[in-house]
Amino acid sequence: MKNRRRQAGFSLIEVMLAVLIMGIALVGLTHGMTTALESTKDSAVQSAVVMLAAGQIETLRAEGVLSDGTTEGDFGEDISAYKWEQTVSPSTLDGLHKVVVVVKDAKSGDALYTLETLLFDADYPANAEDSAAASKANQREHEKARKRDRRRG
Repeated sequence: MKNRRRQAGFSLIEVMLAVLIMGIALVGLTHGMTTALESTKDSAVQSAVVMLAAGQIETLRAEGVLSDGTTEGDFGEDISAYKWEQTVSPSTLDGLHKVVVVVKDAKSGDALYTLETLLFDADYPANAEDSAAASKANQREHEKARKRDRRRG
């Protein structure tokens, strides 16, 4: 009779061990899910700040005229969690500027992403060509005036 009673169910120790093993597994699973969600959030933030920095560079490129110096701003009410700081400085080539855009956390001011590039000032070649053409035209006018003066004199 004793054998039948033993095989009838689980003992208290067996149930407690099963609950302990399930509890440890559940803690590990919860930790893994939390880590995955944090990674997803960090990835989304990183993607957003990269796009914001690239957008700021494209805004500068669209404006065409670059002025050296450091400026700051935000991305508007819709994206109030971030702000930007851009530094435009001349490079070794005329008309070429080094542009550094830093996207920062609006609350803490911590730099989240830095994007550096080189941009040409859109009106530089036109101004250079215009001034070169104007200089040549002035030279031609002086030559013509000298020739006229020689003929008269």
